[in-house]
Amino acid sequence: MQLDGKTILITGASSGIGAAAARLFAAEGAHLVLGARRAGLLEDLRDDIRRGGGTAEFLAGDVENGGYAGDLVALAESRFGGLDGAFNNAGITGEMGPVPEMIEETWQKVLAVNLTSGFHAAKHQIPALQRRDGGSIVFTSSFVGHTIGLPGMAAYAAAKAGLIGMTQVLAAEHGAESIRVNALLPGGTLTPMAGDDAGFHEVVRGLHALKRMADPAEIAQAALFLISDQSSFVTGSALLADGGNSINKF
Repeated sequence: MQLDGKTILITGASSGIGAAAARLFAAEGAHLVLGARRAGLLEDLRDDIRRGGGTAEFLAGDVENGGYAGDLVALAESRFGGLDGAFNNAGITGEMGPVPEMIEETWQKVLAVNLTSGFHAAKHQIPALQRRDGGSIVFTSSFVGHTIGLPGMAAYAAAKAGLIGMTQVLAAEHGAESIRVNALLPGGTLTPMAGDDAGFHEVVRGLHALKRMADPAEIAQAALFLISDQSSFVTGSALLADGGNSINKF
């Protein structure tokens, strides 16, 4: 029970990696606050966790809205008495295409959801962790923009690379307060965001040394490592859980 009695907030929890992490964290004893846009899916997940003997609450909203980050923290503190960790996992790829053809609205949208949401999260979560004398924050970043540049994904790459930079600064600023901040960089993962195009999946599998895509539960295990005391001396890191994508050149 690596998270026994701890209160953990998860965004992007309605499906994919976020939902897998929620189920895993609940099995490890965490009290969960679940966030995403789709209330129906969050309600189903909460009910599933409760049927399994876990504890969870949810609040639907959009991470683009800075106030939503504060509302999630407030729910954690009012319902469970505080916040011990957060897995900030919400994100979008956005419309892909070359920068000269990209409209500014696309650029701004991708940065708002993937990067500025991290600012809002940290702004509210760090004071809550200070009130608990420490804790762990994990941001979902990407190998895109870190170890590889994929054509058509400039906005996504910029946002996810920005999260790593912010992670490093937050870790340096708050390490003495026993607050750890890390970024998790998944490889290609079989989530709704990946779509259902078999040809695309075949290409993505080939990018990885393991020649396959990840199951969301595998990425959730890496998130558990970073959010739990297993990684008690890990902060400011960009942890690759990418199936060897970053080292595969053939």
